[in-house]
Amino acid sequence: MEIWLLRHAAAEDRAPSGRDEDRSLTNDGEERAREVARGLAALEPSIEAILTSPYRRARQTAEPAARELDLADALQESRALEPDRDPEETLAELRKLGRESVLLVGHEPHLGTLLGRLVCGRSGLTMPMKKAAVARLIWDGRGRAALKALLPPKVLAALSKR
Repeated sequence: MEIWLLRHAAAEDRAPSGRDEDRSLTNDGEERAREVARGLAALEPSIEAILTSPYRRARQTAEPAARELDLADALQESRALEPDRDPEETLAELRKLGRESVLLVGHEPHLGTLLGRLVCGRSGLTMPMKKAAVARLIWDGRGRAALKALLPPKVLAALSKR
């Protein structure tokens, strides 16, 4: 299985509601999410589905990617991608989904913990991801995954202009 991880772009520090899940992307974050989506699409990935955290900032990052990848109908929310979830919950959901290539859009610390779990093959290692960064892994569904790429947002933005 090919797993793509995308951390949400820059978000406001506090939502008017005071609830973390309601925080929106900043204007710069919205622009970065669009650039990253175009850069990701330029790589011509074979992504079949997109799972996003239900938090507003993650969904706002996932939506441009879904449009650029022509996967708007394949965008689903998953509570397993919320910031403090156990990576094993996310991996169980991926196994059930049964797709060959999936984009996961979420948050730190969850994505860094998930990335560490995949690269190491066990829990306990964290590999933090920058905002709007993308990682690409190949996973056999059991143990370790092979990290194929770790792309910072500036590289994806440059790809978006090609």
